[in-house]
Amino acid sequence: MMYVEEDYLMLSGIQHFAFCRRQWAMIHIEQQWAENYRTTAGELMHKKAHEEGSFEKRGGLLIVRGLRISSRELGLSGQCDVVEFRQDESGVDLFGYDGKWKVTPIEYKRGMPKENNADEVQLCAQAICLEEMFQTGIAEGYLYYGENKRRSHVEFTDGLREEVKKMAEEMHDLFHRGYTPNVKPGKQCKSCSLENLCVPKLQKTTKVREYMEKHIKIND
Repeated sequence: MMYVEEDYLMLSGIQHFAFCRRQWAMIHIEQQWAENYRTTAGELMHKKAHEEGSFEKRGGLLIVRGLRISSRELGLSGQCDVVEFRQDESGVDLFGYDGKWKVTPIEYKRGMPKENNADEVQLCAQAICLEEMFQTGIAEGYLYYGENKRRSHVEFTDGLREEVKKMAEEMHDLFHRGYTPNVKPGKQCKSCSLENLCVPKLQKTTKVREYMEKHIKIND
């Protein structure tokens, strides 16, 4: 299936989706948001990286910040923090530049590498967009973490690509239906800026219908 531009969802949302489907729905369907230290620090880092349309050339390396990207296959659009184009015979042509250039996406994150793969999913989605735009293959990318100031290498495996495509399909389905999934409470809830709006503890309580059915059976 190929999506049309008016149906595109925010690419950055796939990171929310991979972290927690309910969080994604509350932000992107219900339009709810709340700031905490992590989101504020993250926004400041992205503002520094997102100098839209900024180009910097260092010999055989071209650095582009805030590049707008999209994919008809995923139905997602957004921006890359940084895309590096490095001279390479196996790369692609770039208008206004001689030679061939290899494309590598780099995403900036505030903290440290996470236990889940939400960051890797977002970066892979960016790579799929870039592949579609430049008609090339992209095997790898990098996540730069502000806390340790290091790049983490990410390989775009078949499994990761398939996960991205399935998540994109599910995002479009939920968005079309306007459906917010129930939460699956866990330790990750403590780091979520929407914890007070979501109130995950209430999701654990017994539903009214289940409560009534249970007590009717006991009384019978």
